[in-house]
Amino acid sequence: MKHVVLSAAMAALLIGVAGPSFAAEADLEKGKALFLSDAAPACAVCHTLKDAGSAGTIGPDLDELKPDAARIKKVLEEGMGVMPSYADSLDEASRDAIAAYIVHATSGEQ
Repeated sequence: MKHVVLSAAMAALLIGVAGPSFAAEADLEKGKALFLSDAAPACAVCHTLKDAGSAGTIGPDLDELKPDAARIKKVLEEGMGVMPSYADSLDEASRDAIAAYIVHATSGEQ
């Protein structure tokens, strides 16, 4: 009985450790897909981001700007200049995934 309880506790611990890492990786993949082509218009059309292989010149070069997640989320929600708002076309989870991807790609942080 002790082994069953211990095994269950270890499994829960491993899921807890692996779960967030897997979710973060999935969010980054989703964010990259949205950045490249799944958002309409796609971010890559206007922005340069080395990790995405994009060389847009309409919006700022994100590798140089290195925006934080709060700034990215605000601009995605409200728009800025010629950039449209994505509040009606992307749900919050999608906007969060794009922000996480850009932050990760430009600074290596989450």
